[in-house]
Parts: sequence; C-alpha cells; structure tokens
Amino acid sequence: MTPSFRRRLTASLFFALAGANPALRAQATPERLEPLVTTATRTATPVRTLGTSTDILDAAEAARRQVSSLADLLGDTSGSPLLSSGAAGGSAALFLRGANSNQTLFLVDGLRLNDPNTDYAVFLGGACLAACDSLEIAHGPQSTLYGGEAIGGVVSLRAKRGEGEPRLRTALEIGSFGTVQAAATAQGERGASAYHVAVQGGHTDNDRPHNAFDSTNTTLRLDHSLSEHTAVGGTLRWFHGDYESPGDRYTNDPDNVEQEDNLVVTAFADFQTGPAWRTRVTLGGQDRRFVSTNPGPTGPNVTVVKNRRGVLDWQSTWTGVDRHRVTAGFTAEANHTRNTGFGDINERQQLFALFVQDEFSPVDHVYLTAGLRSDDFDTFGRQTTGRVTAAWLVARERVKLRGSYGTAFRSPSFLDLYGRSTFYVGNPDLKPERARGGDAGVDFYLAAERGTLGITWFDNRFLDLIVYDFAVFPGTVANVERARTRGVEVKADLKLSASTRLQLAYTGLEADNLTQGTRLLRRPRHALGADLGHEWNARFNAGAGVRWVAQREDVDAATFRTVDGEDYTVMRAYAAWSFGSSLTLRVRVENLLDERYAEVNGYPQPGFGVHVGAEWRF
Repeated sequence: MTPSFRRRLTASLFFALAGANPALRAQATPERLEPLVTTATRTATPVRTLGTSTDILDAAEAARRQVSSLADLLGDTSGSPLLSSGAAGGSAALFLRGANSNQTLFLVDGLRLNDPNTDYAVFLGGACLAACDSLEIAHGPQSTLYGGEAIGGVVSLRAKRGEGEPRLRTALEIGSFGTVQAAATAQGERGASAYHVAVQGGHTDNDRPHNAFDSTNTTLRLDHSLSEHTAVGGTLRWFHGDYESPGDRYTNDPDNVEQEDNLVVTAFADFQTGPAWRTRVTLGGQDRRFVSTNPGPTGPNVTVVKNRRGVLDWQSTWTGVDRHRVTAGFTAEANHTRNTGFGDINERQQLFALFVQDEFSPVDHVYLTAGLRSDDFDTFGRQTTGRVTAAWLVARERVKLRGSYGTAFRSPSFLDLYGRSTFYVGNPDLKPERARGGDAGVDFYLAAERGTLGITWFDNRFLDLIVYDFAVFPGTVANVERARTRGVEVKADLKLSASTRLQLAYTGLEADNLTQGTRLLRRPRHALGADLGHEWNARFNAGAGVRWVAQREDVDAATFRTVDGEDYTVMRAYAAWSFGSSLTLRVRVENLLDERYAEVNGYPQPGFGVHVGAEWRF
C-alpha cells in the first residue's frame, strides 16, 4: 500500500462519514445537556458562563473514539503539542499554550500530582483514562486557585460518582506489537451509597527491541450521604508501570529499565451548613516511587526517586448576596523528596496558601470573576497571584465574548536550591519563575444544538526563568531569562448531521526566548487534532482522527545541535459493532499512513498497527 493510496483512502473515509445516507441520519443521538465544570472556578459552573477557555472530555467520549491513553487524549483535545520520548510507557510532556513541560499543573482527584520535585511525565506516558474518569483542561495562568506550576494551565483528572443500578463491564483487546489489554469496571448506587471502580492493565512490546511496557491502573471512588446536607467519600488511584527504555535510536541500550508506582488517595466531605453556605474539605496523600536501573562498568546504576505529599484543602462557598458567589479557603501541604541521583536530594517543604474568589453577575448575561491567592513556602518565601475573567452572552445567548488575565508562578526545585556535586551547587537565593498572561475569545453556540465553535487569542510573558549558569565554577542556576508565547486557539465541536460529529482543536503558536533571541524548543507553530465520527444506527459506528504538527525546532539526539524538527501527520480509524445490550466488538487502526516520525528527536513512534477487542456488559 503506497503512501499516496493511504492518503486517498483516509480522505475517502472522512468524506464518506460526513456524507452518509440521509435516511440513516434520521436516527438522532440523544441531546447533550449543558456541561458543568469545576476546574476553572473550583465550583460547579456551566461552561457557557465561563470567561476561561476550558476543554472537557469524559470516558464515554474517549471510549467512542477508542482512545484510552491519557497522553493521546490530551494531545487530541488540548490542541497543544504533547511530546513523548518513545512509544507507550515512555515519558510524555504537555506544552500548554507554549509553557514549558514543567509549567502545567496536573490535578488528580483534587490533589496536585506534580511539583518541581515530583514528575508527571512517567504517569502521563503510561496511564490510561479509566471508565469512571472525566478530564478537564483550564487554559492560561491558574495559580490563583491552585498555586505553583499552573502557568500554562491546569489538567484535572477526576473519578466520577457511581450512579444508577449496579453495572459491570469487562473488555479485552489484542493487537500489533504483541499488545494485550484488559479492563473491568463496576459502578452503581444503593440508597445513600455509591461506588465506581475500574481496573486496567496490559502488555505491549512496542515497535522497538527491548522496549516492552507492562502497566496496571486502578481507580476507586466511594460516596455516602450521611444526611440531606452532609456527604462523605474517598478516592484511590494507583498506577504501576514497568518500561524497558532503550534510549534514543542511536543508543538502543538493551538493559535500561524504569519502574514507577504512583498512589494518590483522598477522603472528602461536603457540608451544607445553611441556605447560603457550602463547604468541602479534602484530606489526601501521594506516594510515588520511581526506580531507574542502568548498566555500568562495575554493575547496575540504580537511581531511586521517592516523593511523598500530604494535603489538607478546605474551601467554603457563600451565596448570601444576590448575584455573587464567593469561594474562599486554604491549602496546607507537606512534601518530602528523596532522589539518589544527581544532586543527592533529601529535602522537605511545607506551604500554606489562602485564596478567595468572587463570581458575580452585575447584570443578566454578564459573568465576572476576580480572585487572589497567597502561597507561603518555608523554602523560598511568599508568592501572591491574582486573576480576573469576564464573559458576556449576546445575540440571544448564541455568542459569548470572553477574556481573562492572570499571574502565575513555578517554584524552584530542591535541586535548584540545595543540590550539590563536584561540578554543581544549588542557589538558595532563587526566586520562583513568574508569568503573566491574558486572552480574549469568542464562542458561537449554533442553533438547534448543532455544536460550538470557539476562537481564542492569548499572550503570556515569562520572567525570572531558571537556567544553568556556565560562567562560574562550580556551575549553578540563576533567574536570568525571559520568554514570550502568543498565538491563537480554535476549537470546534459540530454536529454535521443528526448522527455525524466533528471535533477539532488547533493551536497556532509563536514561542520565543527573549533573552537569547531564539525560538523555544519543541513548540510547533501549528498543532492540530481532529476526530470525525458517524453513527449509522444504534448498532454500528465508525470514525477517523488526524493529528498534524508542523514547524518546530528540536535538539538532535546524536549531535545535540538545534535542528528543524520534522513535520508529521498521523491518522487513525476505528469502528464498533454492538450486538444487543451486552456485547460490542471493536477494531481500530493506528498510524494509518505508517508515518515514520518522532515527537522527540531520536525517539521513533510506532508504525502502522491494528487492534481488535470486545466489551461485555452485565
């Protein structure tokens, strides 16, 4: 099959889906209700009233697309580049609005998963979206609600409450590269109690020798209503991954092995203490252990990273004044990092943060927010951030004009502050990296519930970026650089017919290091993800997706010189057949054009692959 034939075949599939038989279009899918999101304001808020650009994806939509990888979902949904150093299981990083990979905050069931000392890359590269999960992405600076690392935005992964009669689902998939995956999900509610549990796991050899990946994902949520005004619950999420990491294609080391265990546990309580007061308290903890084993001349070199975090988060919302909703609270956190690698880190940190936010509507169809937060760290001091947003519904609420402006920061790491080796010494006088950014956009809500279209312009400025100082010995780090990212985001979710849906996310980006006068690495000027799906009837549906990345700079894995990164277009197709209410058969084709490409120079992605599976419902 030649590349030109594959392109014609894929184009034909897209047009066939868009122009399906009109007689079959009459079988309409159920109308979708206006979604509520919590990440942008910490309160359940209709998307249509938000001044923040927000993406939403739940497990049902991911299942329709037959995408379970968290990394793939984020790359398709956010419209921002998500780069993986290899195949499934390899480290992955998200450059949201051109911010650095360590300047996006990941929340898992309300707790931060990452900080400057706790890496999200291995979790993102290998974790799956469970059948009980929902995913929200809030774009732009969000430190006012969530503290450090929320410069490019916040990605929130949250387990949903079980509902309805008890149900059980099991699934099995086999495919190219020796892939075998299995999953089981159970959920339901009985009286005042509800549960939702999902277990996933599997194996793949990937497309390179010595590159196998084994993983297990477990997600649990329990809820219980003590009374009409009080509810309690808890979540548990565990990720385990074993990854053979051969390095770049020039190294191909057969002996490198990486293992990660990441456990996040929460207990929460919701109280309604009066007609105008609602309080939520969350107590949680994280325990992460990462082990990298590499061969050495005198035996294996083993690096162990342990991250432990304890969090108490309290927030209370007051609606006692007409047209206002005030949310205030605090976050107390203690964390400990032990890293036996470079710098030999064994440090602890405590922080205490206070925040307040007012959501108010001075007149009908106008929605404003304003907030402040103060984070006090025992390692480097205090940081204060603020944020304002505005949304205005016009044209009979079919058009929303919106904008936002905020400040954010990223904390220095323990290595930056305290690390020591023969050739390096930390700088305890470092300040946090700081950013300020704004955006303006317009959203169109099409008549007859035919979908939405959004366009956003954004501009972010970065100050006091932490970089290595080669001019002194031993080397150290300092706050010396400035950067700027700006561009446009386009989002579309359109019902082309009663049973045909097109979803698209595009980011056009300019990302510059203002100090050095160069482009920031690995930030493409163009990044697009799209999916087109059609439901022929209640028993059969199919679709196709595409991801396009163009015009970026990277580092050559062999010479370490800055080079022009390759452009790439990756396409996929999928179909599903349902037999009654108990059995569904699925097939999907990944990398339909057999594109040979690398998201990170020297780390090739898998080629053409076919996967088939079945799901049973009880």
